[in-house]
Amino acid sequence: MEWKMRKRPRTRFDTAIVDVWKREVGVLSTRHFARRLGASQDLVLRLDIFRKLEKHRGCVNTVSFNADGDIVVSGSDDRRVILWDWETGYVKVSFHSGHNNNVFQAKIMPYTEDRSIVTCAADGQVRHAQILERGKVETKLLGKHQRRAHKLAVEPGSPYIFYTCGEDGLVQHFDLRTGAATQLFTCQSLHDNSYLPMIHLNAIAIDPRNPNLFAVAGSDAYTRLYDIRKYKWDGSTDFGQPTDYFCPPHLTTDEDVGITGLAFSDQSELLVSYNDEFIYLFTRDMGLGPDPAPASPVSMDSDAGEMGADHHSAASPSDMDADVIVTPQVYKGHKNCDTVKGVNFFGPNCEYVVSGSDCGRIFIWKKKGGELIRVMEADKHVVNCIESHPHSVVLASSGIDADIKIWTPKALERATLPTNIEKVSSVKLK
Repeated sequence: MEWKMRKRPRTRFDTAIVDVWKREVGVLSTRHFARRLGASQDLVLRLDIFRKLEKHRGCVNTVSFNADGDIVVSGSDDRRVILWDWETGYVKVSFHSGHNNNVFQAKIMPYTEDRSIVTCAADGQVRHAQILERGKVETKLLGKHQRRAHKLAVEPGSPYIFYTCGEDGLVQHFDLRTGAATQLFTCQSLHDNSYLPMIHLNAIAIDPRNPNLFAVAGSDAYTRLYDIRKYKWDGSTDFGQPTDYFCPPHLTTDEDVGITGLAFSDQSELLVSYNDEFIYLFTRDMGLGPDPAPASPVSMDSDAGEMGADHHSAASPSDMDADVIVTPQVYKGHKNCDTVKGVNFFGPNCEYVVSGSDCGRIFIWKKKGGELIRVMEADKHVVNCIESHPHSVVLASSGIDADIKIWTPKALERATLPTNIEKVSSVKLK
């Protein structure tokens, strides 16, 4: 009698062993091995607090890594900016930002030996700090918003160029070589009868695959995409018209929601976090076009080129086959009502989506399919910022607490989802 072996299901452990073997025999490159390992759900389930960075004397509103990933920069309600060696907890540099109100964002400019830092704050100021010899720091004012300036975005790979947005609706372009601010446009409402003619902007992000494209969002339901190549630097034309709009179909006429966070993936996907609502992932074929009708959501042709480059004429759903309309992936479970929260991708190929929550937790979903796989206690009150390490399975988080928490996959046991998520983190259903 011939016996047949029954195949058992293949596990992630099996895959990891095969990947190790492939790396050792040269079939799988070290780079690809590291990327596969970094995307492992097993590592995500083992994330735990590696270290708390404690020197600020107020809420930590911004945290980010430098390009090499060995330094974390943070800014706080105490108006100070600190550069940390996060592995040791050592403070490399700490200085007063020059702002006279809460620091909302601080970024290290690339290719500057971590000596050039740009900041924006609740005072509306945009400032530049330069770290000189022996730790001396000089700061200067570059520009100003009339209201709070929540976010700035650094052009990928540029040591000089970045953008800012503010609650005055203004978007500005900065070039550190000239030290001058260029006011690009003031973001206007789509509704002529709106009581709020300008959009209070909370978020700005640049597409890493095409740095000419940047998105802004704030006090209405729409994310607006712009192409800086269409700006005339002599000021002869109005640059206020977006190249594209993005909005979930059911929110196009909702005037009660707004957007607190934006992020682009390495594949030009656009992640959008709504207050009193959910998080949505848009691909380039989900744009509403350059002139959307709020009461009639539409979808672009799926054969369009790069996001924002070329647009096909928009058609109403009644003119299109139902299969053509593509809806964004949704991520649920967190609560985003009380503060301006960011949102981000995690993993070497942006395999996961991460967000803070009003319940003081970090939420992690699989990007594909939207499955919630991890919830971590991270703040006594609210988590606002979560930043991914540029090339390792490391997260940095901050919020109302006066510290920064560094997360690494060091736990011996894999975490499981808590049973009380719905009670603590319920959001308003649409």
